[in-house]
Amino acid sequence: MYSTPLTGHTDRLKLFLYFIGKPRDQHANAMAQEFVKRTSRYMTCEMREIQPGRADLFSKHASARKVFLDPAGKAMDSNAFAAFIGKSELEARDIVFLVGGHDGLPEEWKPRADLLLSLSLMTMPHELARAVLAEQIYRALTILRGHPYPR
Repeated sequence: MYSTPLTGHTDRLKLFLYFIGKPRDQHANAMAQEFVKRTSRYMTCEMREIQPGRADLFSKHASARKVFLDPAGKAMDSNAFAAFIGKSELEARDIVFLVGGHDGLPEEWKPRADLLLSLSLMTMPHELARAVLAEQIYRALTILRGHPYPR
């Protein structure tokens, strides 16, 4: 981990949370939006819904790390996830997170991800995955900055 917590808001790193499709449960989306709002205290963070045929994340965010959620992806605890975000922040490299829709991720996109990340071995609705991911991003930033939230 880091010997000195990172502090304050930085514009060097930007986080993008993309979600395929519209949520059925607006309450779950509201939870995700709340954590994105909290995350924005520390760095620029945007949340958007996309349609794969209309969005090209690869050319729009050519140099960003692409982290796609997939049940078969790598599992991380909160500290490892914080270290991953911290490394990107030190390198000033944006991160694009993508949560699939009801049918998951487009198969042709998976090999193009820098990291396939699993939130859990259990299956969950993609709306809940939005909220869990947004919370874990906020948690990671508070860990990196020595904030008491993650206790």
